[in-house]
Amino acid sequence: MHPVDTKPPLPQLIAGGLQHVAAMYAGVVAPPLIIGGAVGLSPGQLSLLISASLLTAGLATLLQTLGVWRFGARLPLVNGVTFAAVAPVLAIVEQHGQQASLGVVYGSTIVAGALIVLAAPFFSRLTRFFPPIVTGTVITLIGVSLLPVAVGWIAQQEESASGTNLLLAGITLVAVLAFNRFLSGFWSRIALLLGLVLGTLVAWPLGEVDTSTLAEAPAFGIVTPFHFGTPVFDIAAIVSMAIVALVIMAESTADMLALGEIVDRPTSERTLADGLRADGFGTAVATVFGGFACTAFAQNVGLVALTRMVSRYVVAASGLILVLLGMFPVTGGIVALVPQPVLGGAGLVLFGSVAVSGLRTLAKASFERPANVTIVAAALGIGLIPIAAPEFYAGFPSALRTVLDSGISAGCLAAVVLNLVFGDRVRRSAADPESTDTEPTGTASTSSTDPNPTESSGS
Repeated sequence: MHPVDTKPPLPQLIAGGLQHVAAMYAGVVAPPLIIGGAVGLSPGQLSLLISASLLTAGLATLLQTLGVWRFGARLPLVNGVTFAAVAPVLAIVEQHGQQASLGVVYGSTIVAGALIVLAAPFFSRLTRFFPPIVTGTVITLIGVSLLPVAVGWIAQQEESASGTNLLLAGITLVAVLAFNRFLSGFWSRIALLLGLVLGTLVAWPLGEVDTSTLAEAPAFGIVTPFHFGTPVFDIAAIVSMAIVALVIMAESTADMLALGEIVDRPTSERTLADGLRADGFGTAVATVFGGFACTAFAQNVGLVALTRMVSRYVVAASGLILVLLGMFPVTGGIVALVPQPVLGGAGLVLFGSVAVSGLRTLAKASFERPANVTIVAAALGIGLIPIAAPEFYAGFPSALRTVLDSGISAGCLAAVVLNLVFGDRVRRSAADPESTDTEPTGTASTSSTDPNPTESSGS
């Protein structure tokens, strides 16, 4: 049995699941907070919207890890609300007004989910365009793109971090590293969770733990179907969310390929198609309960790389915990006790682990070939533009910004295109004996298993 399919004992399932939830909780709560504020929801309604996002993230994670028929990659993959949908949703709110906007958002999101399900088998065939030089670049870019998030947590979204914030982040970072280094077996695998607990305990007497969320959270609350509005199908909104669907498929593809490398189970076309179907179905069903578009969470890919807890049942346990958090908001208040600087300290090593996994994949491609150096350098540079300058594409049309503002999507697209361009040059060189530029670049089309690569490019 592959380690991905093993079932650890119940205590390990619970601890590992809690660790995954702690790593992604802030990411799944932030989008409904932003959207609910823009729509003008009351505090009570906003609490329900957050609960809905947690509930639907849990359901999508369970589908992705356990799988039903051809839905679900059956990998240790956490699903949750994607940030890629936030900007288009805010644009819809501005266009349609606060009262009717959520109905339009949910209508367009249902269509986007259906499009993902239908496009999954076709999009999955693009894996041949993801040789190690491309996947390694994308995985590295995922890790680097997430590091500013950890830094923002440490500074609590301010321009500079206070001494207390730096102290808490430093203690947590050192604790995670120490637990990972000096503990053994299962305890080393939950080093992140132990570090978060220790950091929170240190922050408590310093007055950095906000208990108001726990005090105000209701004990039980579940969103009834279409509580926030009946779906309304608007053409412009559907087009906008269809672009988001493409971003979701691109990012999920990158995450699944990265996870396949980490758990030593290369992602096949069928696995990728099943995973994308789960994304689409989870996105469509999420709208029924007040959630939003779902995608794979890269930070949890990093957690798998860091802890080596590769069992998909551990992540399924986190999905069950997310469902309980959505049904019992008071339990979500407990998770929210972790201060952002503590989460940021753990995030530095967590997100760095993703980048290291990318470098490990890049090691499979030869950098003695100048073409490979060019591909990686250009793709990383393009992918880092929105990270270094978030408003760089402010003057572009909103449809383009949806793709370009995601460094992962922009870098992934650049890596694929550059690899195709250099690969095409190699095929032309192979057809022309007088050409001196015959170095392979690692594209799938130049594989040694193809007896006549020049014929396959005739179209």
